[in-house]
Amino acid sequence: MAAVPAAAVPRDDKPAASATPGAPGQRNDAPPTAMSKVGGDQLGEAGTQVRLGAGAPVLPKDVTGRSWIVADAESGKVLASHNAHWRLPPASTLKMLFADTVLPKFPRDEQHLVVAKDLAGLGAGSSLVGVKENLSYSVHDLWLGVFLRSGNDAVHVLSSMNGGVAQTVTDMQHKADDLQALDTRVVSPDGYDMPGQVSSAYDLTLFARSGLQNKDFREYCATATAKFPGAENKDKKREAFEIQNTNRLLTGDFGLNPYNGIAGVKNGNTTNAGATFTGVAERDGKVLLVTVMNPDSRESQAVYKEAARLLDWGFAAGGKVTPVGELVPPKSATATSPAGTGASAGSVQGGAKNRPDQAGAAKGSESGGAGIALGIIGGALVLVAGAVFLINRRWPLRRR
Repeated sequence: MAAVPAAAVPRDDKPAASATPGAPGQRNDAPPTAMSKVGGDQLGEAGTQVRLGAGAPVLPKDVTGRSWIVADAESGKVLASHNAHWRLPPASTLKMLFADTVLPKFPRDEQHLVVAKDLAGLGAGSSLVGVKENLSYSVHDLWLGVFLRSGNDAVHVLSSMNGGVAQTVTDMQHKADDLQALDTRVVSPDGYDMPGQVSSAYDLTLFARSGLQNKDFREYCATATAKFPGAENKDKKREAFEIQNTNRLLTGDFGLNPYNGIAGVKNGNTTNAGATFTGVAERDGKVLLVTVMNPDSRESQAVYKEAARLLDWGFAAGGKVTPVGELVPPKSATATSPAGTGASAGSVQGGAKNRPDQAGAAKGSESGGAGIALGIIGGALVLVAGAVFLINRRWPLRRR
């Protein structure tokens, strides 16, 4: 399949000027010696963590991400990682947590008339989908703007519907805590660079896994192209314009083909965060999640190419490696599990002792050249750390 050019697509975000821990320009800084051990002790260790068995392929050498993780999306087993709990700026991959928090609250056909206060506080140079005041948009339209164009304007409108930016930030932090994403501190709902806003490859992978429980989340993150409502013309009619997903493993780009089996999830790019990406892909019934944060490479499209190499490795390594940890279930899933099952003490480690100091394709959409479809592979109930955690395997598949 030929790659679809991504012409004139802006950077995913443009950040504020203030510095954030772990920002590019400080490439010589090392990961902390004490990191969270949520998901297993080995995940809290610095450096690359992998346990190769007989016949297992070696990890690709040309992976320069400061932090990365490869995990089985269904079982939650972490196949390999590198500084998995290093707290770094997340850029727009934080929008996955925003979607986990806000997407279930509003029906997709609900209409909202945008007023000036809905768009207040947008960061200078933010990535925008083109939401305009005094026009109505469906919730469906707004989520397409969030996932495809990483529109901070769409995020702010949805935040306003949710009670405002401050309320949404609070809600997102509560959601992160429930997901046991203890490396994450939320300051802005859209991932725009803000002092102290951090997450980790481990937490971003938790956000993706949580979101993929929701069919609308799966649909939006797999949509390659869609129509977005434009401004009114002289006849008061609105002409729609096409938007394209900024996830280059989904759409392709010059020198980069779409990844075979890709099904989302979200990319980001700011000055402080560098390039970040979380992706999900399915091959031969196996579903993998990968997150790469801030590769130190001059290779074009490095974050996508490194993610693809790690996915290739993960599919080849299936059944040939011993997991180095696991993606823990949400606290709420553990709390509601059948009596006597409980989470395993060695792997689900909630509480303050594991949190580092915080002070420091949708209806009406088109898949375009990428050829995205919703493939139904059935459902699965997976037992994770003693708690039943649903992974609904209605994964978006690529036609080949």
